[in-house]
Amino acid sequence: MQKQLGQLLLDRLLSVYEIQAEDYGRLFELMDQYQDRPMDLADASLVLVAERTGARKILTIDSDFLFYRIQNKDTFDVISVQ
Repeated sequence: MQKQLGQLLLDRLLSVYEIQAEDYGRLFELMDQYQDRPMDLADASLVLVAERTGARKILTIDSDFLFYRIQNKDTFDVISVQ
């Protein structure tokens, strides 16, 4: 699986987004907002990246992404794994 992930990076089909210090406030805001789920730091990071990049498609088995909102309004396009 790691080799496949590496190939996606080499083929530029996947990109890496670096979380900046100025993003921490938004991450904790999201975690507070969704504390009823509860949202962990990894999920908050993915929502933040969607907010910063405009990317909406996500491949996940985590059903919480059906509830999370990008900038508190837009839904994710969840690609289901079957």
